[in-house]
Parts: sequence; C-alpha cells; structure tokens
Amino acid sequence: MNQIVNKHNFTEREIDRIIEMAWEDRTTFEAIEYQFKITEAQVIEIMRLQLKPGSFRLWRKRVQGRKTKHQKLRKNEVGRFKSSRQRSISNNKMSKR
Repeated sequence: MNQIVNKHNFTEREIDRIIEMAWEDRTTFEAIEYQFKITEAQVIEIMRLQLKPGSFRLWRKRVQGRKTKHQKLRKNEVGRFKSSRQRSISNNKMSKR
C-alpha cells in the first residue's frame, strides 16, 4: 500500500478504525496518535490514500481548524468524549467484541 501503512503493519481493521476516528468530530488527533502511534500528518496521508479524492477534500475541509480535533485548541470544560460505538480499550489494545 504505502510506506506509513507498511511501516506500522496496520491490519485492515486498524486502518478502518483510524479512518473512523479521523471522521469523528470529537476524537482528537492526539487520541489517534496515542492509540496507533502515528502523527497527524500520517493520519492525513492515510486518509488521502484510503478515501476517494472528493471524500478526502470534504474531510480536510471539515477538520481544518476544527477546535475539537486538536487537544490544545479545546476549552477546559470539554471532557473526554467516548462514542457509544467506540470499543473499550484495555492496556492500549482494542478488546475483542
């Protein structure tokens, strides 16, 4: 696929989860970095490679400058968000269903 994906040996399920987290408004890039050990630039590259060009442009427009996607830009009153669809994490690994 590409260097980023090959370097980290992501499974198809992990790539799907990265894309899902990147689309979620309240999931920060820092949360993705914490879970998958990839930078914001690497998330952007994965999105560029995995999405159709139009979908990628829509996503970039959506997240660019969005305060909820960057921990440093968030207000203090915004707590940790966990989607009801998000799997629980145990020892930094996704638990089985």
